[in-house]
Amino acid sequence: MDFRPTEEQAAAAGLAAQIFGDLATHDRLAAAGTGSDAELWKALTAAGLTAAVEDVGLLGLVLLLEEQGRATAQVPYAATCVYGVLALTRHGSAAQRARLLPALGSGDAVATGAFPRRGRITASQDGLLTGTAPAVPWLREATHVLVPDEAGALWLVRTDAPGVRTSAVETTAPWSAASLTLTGAAAERIGGEGAYADVLAVARTAFAGLQAGVCAGSLARAVEYTSTREQFGRPLSTNQGVMLRAADAYMDTEAIRVTAYEAAWRVDEGLPAGHHALTAAWWASEAGKRVVHAGQHLHGGMGADLDHPVHRHFLWGRQLDAYLGCGSELLAELGALLAEGGSEGPSGAQPGTEPDEAPEAREVAEAPEEPGEPEAPEGDAA
Repeated sequence: MDFRPTEEQAAAAGLAAQIFGDLATHDRLAAAGTGSDAELWKALTAAGLTAAVEDVGLLGLVLLLEEQGRATAQVPYAATCVYGVLALTRHGSAAQRARLLPALGSGDAVATGAFPRRGRITASQDGLLTGTAPAVPWLREATHVLVPDEAGALWLVRTDAPGVRTSAVETTAPWSAASLTLTGAAAERIGGEGAYADVLAVARTAFAGLQAGVCAGSLARAVEYTSTREQFGRPLSTNQGVMLRAADAYMDTEAIRVTAYEAAWRVDEGLPAGHHALTAAWWASEAGKRVVHAGQHLHGGMGADLDHPVHRHFLWGRQLDAYLGCGSELLAELGALLAEGGSEGPSGAQPGTEPDEAPEAREVAEAPEEPGEPEAPEGDAA
């Protein structure tokens, strides 16, 4: 394994850190409410950071999403990159990539995904979709939504097409979410067999990277606060209990980061990554929840202020805890996979596969690197 970023990946992450740091300020985030920051979105796309995902791969995207999570930047960047750019890069036909990727890269189009399958959506033989998806993040901002049907096929739907209706819903994080109702909506097929499993694994890995950034940002705020806030004539950070709580949060954050890096690296290398993506998602769910709780608790009474910047990290962390499967669900899925002998296919169809040429998901037996269920780190689990 080699997690060292390439020069291109490092440059993209550095540029993202600068843009998010300059524009994703507390005042601008508060002003955005549940919608996206149009100026920030324009700056990201103008800098080429959406289009760059085609070249920097999933590991590069994880690095970029760490920076978004660190700032809790209110833009549909993760959704567009995962369900738009990467989904089309890996599974779209040549014609679909030529038609859709430029608009996604420029920010003229915004994508999201009805992932994982929560409602019941069926597809007719002529590609018309009917059904509902209860809560889709960033759907109110999206021009396209990637929808899996009950058979596991992927379909791309325009949100302004006839037969498509959206209704705003509130989620824990202010992600401009909405429910999706389809009544004979026209859609185009994306990829072939195995595409849904691949996009779900990629999404779990990418959002684990986002969670690593959310946790790092929460912890950084807690360190700054406890280092400057004094009690009985000395900084709070000199109290042993505070140091231990912060240390546990740091170890949890690093566990999220390294498992996300491993899963992303394996996907980029074309290696089997199914249970690695599940492991990264489990850490992001369970450890992420611990870290954002710790960040809020270490702020003492200030952490209870809903207007305090650390509260956004708490909301994002709790949303990511449940978004692509909470810890118990992920652990059950991982346990079932390991019980089958650790057999898993690659992350999905190979990049550029035409929908009518997509190979069946190959089953490649691979003994798990660490038999048994992953263990949570010792420490405060509050």
